[in-house]
This record gives sequence, C-alpha cells and structure tokens, in this order.
Amino acid sequence: MSDLPNTERLRFRRLAMADVDALVELDSDPEVMRFLSGGVATPLEKVRDEQLPRMLAQYERWPGLGRWAALDRESGEFLGWFALDPSADGTEAELGYRLRRSTWGRGLATEGSRALVRHAFEIVGVRRVWAETMTVNERSRRVMVKAGLRYVRTFHLQWDDPIPGTEQGEVEYELRAEEWPTAGQERPAARRAR
Repeated sequence: MSDLPNTERLRFRRLAMADVDALVELDSDPEVMRFLSGGVATPLEKVRDEQLPRMLAQYERWPGLGRWAALDRESGEFLGWFALDPSADGTEAELGYRLRRSTWGRGLATEGSRALVRHAFEIVGVRRVWAETMTVNERSRRVMVKAGLRYVRTFHLQWDDPIPGTEQGEVEYELRAEEWPTAGQERPAARRAR
C-alpha cells in the first residue's frame, strides 16, 4: 500500500531514522509541546531510541496507518508530522499532527487532517477515526471539526504531574465509517456555493 497522497501544499512520506534531528527540533519548541508536556522538550534519546523505532515498526504491521513526515510541497522543508495511529486490531485510527509553530495559522493542520481522514476511510477501510486533546486546546479542537470529526465526550485523567488546563479534562472527537460520505468536511463545490 502506498503512502498518503499529496495535498495542495503538503507532501507526505514515511518517517526514517534520518528524521531524528528534525523531530527533536520540533519537540523542543515549548509552544508546540504546550498541551502535550507543558512545554517540556522530548529528549533526543527518547525520540531516537523509543519513539521513532516504534513508529517505523507500524508501517509493516499496519499498512496504510502510522505517522508520516509532512514536507512543504514546493521546498521539501520538514514541517512536522501527521498520524493515523492504529488501534490494537488496526480497525480504528487515532488522528494526530504536530507542526512547526512557523506553519500555524495557514490551514495546514486542517489540510493534512482531511487528507488523512479520507485516506483512512477510502484506502485503508477503518471503521472509525478519532482524536483527543486537552479541553483548553481550542486550535486543535477546531481542526478536528474542520476535518469532519464530531465531539463525543469530555473525560478526566489522573496525572502525576498535571500541566495547566488539565483540570478541565480531555475531549474526544470521532468520525465513523458509516458517517464518512456525508461528514462535514468542506468540499470545493460546497465552498463555491456559499
């Protein structure tokens, strides 16, 4: 199964061990990590020895699912990553993304997320795509809605070292396969009709 299709502004490719430095740099921005670790960077050793090898192993186990580097389609610059992380049985996928702060506000998270949702249902054939974030992460919540996912619930987790906003809980959004053809994703024709 091939990797994800390109979008208007993004080119996707599989991650590789050569991406360690770019991933560490991405995770070193306190704003990028604000709702994940309270702004604490991910150490090089953790990316190199744990996270990246685990991501690479998913490509063979779950074809069509996993994490992909997101590159600027024109320059080839590494902008971050997008994910369809597989459930234990591979029938569901968790949508995720992490982009450099310099790309924020340009609609790239929405553009990439829509491409992944379409890929998950039309190519891979999952039964459900879901995503979660902190309740206070309004930007990610907007991306989830624009990608066609709907709010499911707010829930609370116990953390040993909670970050600001934890007290408001986490939110879950989803889109099921039976909803996919009529999901709220904007299509070009719908935008022209407004």
